[in-house]
Amino acid sequence: MASTSLKRTIGTATSTTKGTFSYWIKRATLTDDRMITSWGSVNSQFLITWQDQAIMFGDFDGSYNLQYKTNRLFRDTSAWYHIVVAIDTTLATSTDRVKLYVNGVQETSFSTSTAPSQNLVLNFSNNGEEFRIGERDSGEYLNGSMTHIHFTDGTAYNASTFGEFDAQNVWKPKTQPSVTYGNNGFFLKFANAGSLGTDSSGNGNDFTMSGTGTQTLDTPSNVFATMNVLNPQSSGFTVVNGNLSLTANATNAWRTTYGTLAVSSGKWYWEQKVTAASGSAHYIGITDQDENRSSATNDFENANVSAYCYRGDGGKVTSVSGSTVLTAGVGDSFTSGDIIGIAMDLDNQKIYFSKNGTWQNGGDPTSGATGTGSFFDITAEKLYTPATAVYNTGSGYQYNFGNGYYGTTAVSTPNADGDGYGKFEYSVPTGYYALCTKNIQTYG
Repeated sequence: MASTSLKRTIGTATSTTKGTFSYWIKRATLTDDRMITSWGSVNSQFLITWQDQAIMFGDFDGSYNLQYKTNRLFRDTSAWYHIVVAIDTTLATSTDRVKLYVNGVQETSFSTSTAPSQNLVLNFSNNGEEFRIGERDSGEYLNGSMTHIHFTDGTAYNASTFGEFDAQNVWKPKTQPSVTYGNNGFFLKFANAGSLGTDSSGNGNDFTMSGTGTQTLDTPSNVFATMNVLNPQSSGFTVVNGNLSLTANATNAWRTTYGTLAVSSGKWYWEQKVTAASGSAHYIGITDQDENRSSATNDFENANVSAYCYRGDGGKVTSVSGSTVLTAGVGDSFTSGDIIGIAMDLDNQKIYFSKNGTWQNGGDPTSGATGTGSFFDITAEKLYTPATAVYNTGSGYQYNFGNGYYGTTAVSTPNADGDGYGKFEYSVPTGYYALCTKNIQTYG
């Protein structure tokens, strides 16, 4: 969502003292990003932000009328957080006037806690100002994803109105909560990819998109893999588009990045588009989770792990227990614009690679234990995750674990897996599945 936001003008409020924001958010970086703002000027705003990896929100008129900042830090870029901020300044007890919930649990420990005065008029009720989703002032944007954004004008609700624990005690969204939205209330659920600002509350309070937003299939109920920016080696990359677009920025040095989801069994498929390439110094494949990732300079070819990859010159690289073997001429070379498909069969310990829909080395991912055309025999009983290594500055990739986009461009003819998950450029081999939490629960 970087450089992208949604905006609408605030109308006459139902209440100037009560309201609730409820939304789900997935971080892409650990920077100080803006989540939701009602903006009139620098000295007239209500804001909810990530600040120093904590949640900070406040009402500001030159100084803070109310301000809260959590002691708890939120550093997981692979998970969705449900955040609810409920305010009712009419209440007699000051500590009851503001409540913050994260994933259904009320936050009570704050490094800053400035309670509002009774009957304080809130800046999110200012007629003629703007609601901004994913932006505060110009150039201050959110890098991440959001969904199911509610605002209720005139009622302070608790988190259980918008979410509930499932049978596995995981906090999940209620897709149609029973709330009164009030005049300025809205519900952005992003169901229409062609009109992401559509209000589903019944109020018709639609938002206008600024920049290029994309509809992701990654949701709080089904999380898809992305690349892991928390890995120290990812410091050698610029990562955008929800951690699915990657460009190397380290000169003449190996840099490696890894996926956020790992599996030890099952059959899995994903795609990776080359956006910039230079010779053989490109490795697309997998590595196990046992690697020591404390260094920013190690690469998975030389690490003391099990790693397997397809090289830019058409060769393959195997690294097991510190012993690395390079084999030339296994498949075609690949370069900028090519899409590499990866089919990982952990039931039979094989991995296959395609280039622009053609399986390399005569590969047949459905061949089972015979492993027709597989690139590797994989070490069994390890947790494997997608991995990429590059050497040259400017080299880059775009990943599609099923979200249906390369960067901000949708795949031309979407193909789902056998359970209907994912949108891939090429057909998913029979029996292989997108790397997402629902599939892992079933097949992992």
